[in-house]
Amino acid sequence: MSVYIAAFGFASIIFLTLRDIRIYRRTKLESYRKGALRGMITGGLAWIGMIFTAGNPGFETIGLTIVLVAIYFNKKGKREDVFGDAPLMKRVLGETTVKTDKIKES
Repeated sequence: MSVYIAAFGFASIIFLTLRDIRIYRRTKLESYRKGALRGMITGGLAWIGMIFTAGNPGFETIGLTIVLVAIYFNKKGKREDVFGDAPLMKRVLGETTVKTDKIKES
């Protein structure tokens, strides 16, 4: 059962990281870039915790603690409002308007 809990923690971090990457690619807002980088680091830490939980019977609590620490470090930082009044599914999937920067040629 502990492995499933650790896997769920890892999957939630990866989901939020992929969502931040998608929002950053569409909006180019720096706060989402930082969130995605933090998510990749904490995702690696959660992966280590998940492997430790699965590979060491009797010491699952250490692996779960590592995953919990990773989730804690993946806390939400200050972000700009990119969704406005978008519905729930668009927020969950990270759908935003694409920011286009056209370079003027002289």
